[in-house]
Amino acid sequence: MDLFEQAGQEARQAGAPLAVRMRPRTLDEFVGQEKIIGPGTLLRRAIESDSLTSIILWGPPGSGKTTLARIIATMTRAHFEALNAVLDGINDIRRVIAAAREREKYYQQKTVIFVDEIHRWAKNIQDALLPCVEEGLLILIGATIENPMFTVNAAIRSRSRIFRLEALSDAAILALLRRALADAERGLGKFNVQADLEALEHLARVANGDARVALNALEFAVLTTAPDTSGRRHLTLEVAEEAIQQRAVLYDRDGDQHYDCVSAWIKSMRGSDPDAALYWLARMIYAGEDPAFLARRLMIHAAEDVGLADPQALMVASSAAQAVERVGLPEGRIILAEATLYIALAPKSNSVIKAIDAALAAVEKETAAPVPVHLRDANYRGAAALGHGRGYKYPHDYPGGWVEQQYLPDNLRGKVFYHPSDYGREGQMKAAWQQRTGRRG
Repeated sequence: MDLFEQAGQEARQAGAPLAVRMRPRTLDEFVGQEKIIGPGTLLRRAIESDSLTSIILWGPPGSGKTTLARIIATMTRAHFEALNAVLDGINDIRRVIAAAREREKYYQQKTVIFVDEIHRWAKNIQDALLPCVEEGLLILIGATIENPMFTVNAAIRSRSRIFRLEALSDAAILALLRRALADAERGLGKFNVQADLEALEHLARVANGDARVALNALEFAVLTTAPDTSGRRHLTLEVAEEAIQQRAVLYDRDGDQHYDCVSAWIKSMRGSDPDAALYWLARMIYAGEDPAFLARRLMIHAAEDVGLADPQALMVASSAAQAVERVGLPEGRIILAEATLYIALAPKSNSVIKAIDAALAAVEKETAAPVPVHLRDANYRGAAALGHGRGYKYPHDYPGGWVEQQYLPDNLRGKVFYHPSDYGREGQMKAAWQQRTGRRG
């Protein structure tokens, strides 16, 4: 690199967005992924001892995948190559492989190849890396926002360890914002900013786990705020709202508003009011609620309040949870809305929760009686000689695939835990059950 190239690189760095300038340079500066990169963790030990094997970093935008790869680049004694699957292709892979072979042959130096957005490569392009990863010529660091179980070749996955990065918490992003405001060299410390806590909290919340969004919004807010007569720039909530183009709503993900809005959403679905259910869902999405949390609540509600009145509701909620995980926001709002509407419009029954709670109460209070002999397993060694399974009636040998016999232990014989409702699909199943058994409830 000559003096002109160095000067140009320094100028680009100085004019880069705040999120780029404030990239953590060491593992100690890396914030928000303590579970996988904190002191004593497997990945951290591997990086610090320069014994890293191929890995795949999977996480949402702004969670630190590229930053972590850059930190590894500064710490490893191996040669570091970076590719982007959007811009680079098979010819670039061949170039890296050829150089890696030369490097290994003449200098006995390993090569680490970082592939950003590896999920964008077709499977045949990914295959080009496989032989070199397998023989150890290349140590792969792949970064992806999509589930690698679906987007990365199985052969590469089997030779790599997958580390999942989570969306940064509000507290982690708040710490990064404060660091940027205090850093006079790379950050905004030279601008003499007085930032209100509610303004920073709004930026952190609306960023939805993406540090890049929060930092760049902070920079925009500071640069567009005129200093007062004392030279101080006052960053208020109103300025933060304008900078990130989203109005703050009264909502706290850890406080009363969180629990109250969730409660209102669930009660609206339980009460079969689709409009109210959509409103509370929209309010939580707008405020930056974790979509994974919303998806979990949908699954719980489908089982708890719809139950067997419409067994399809749980399948819809489960599919929505998986789809939201793969798609993310903003498109995930449509999936959450569809599941919310389905559950709100479905017939309701809580007989399942009453049944399992009654059964659990019996387990807790009643004597744990032996399993009836005819229900015991007769397959393990010596069990048949003890009479296990003797007298069992195989239902498929009888008309309709059903025969009357005792299934509960003797001390609970005749005990009824499940009282099906008359609603929806459960009502139909109840009628068929009553017809088959001759029972009334």
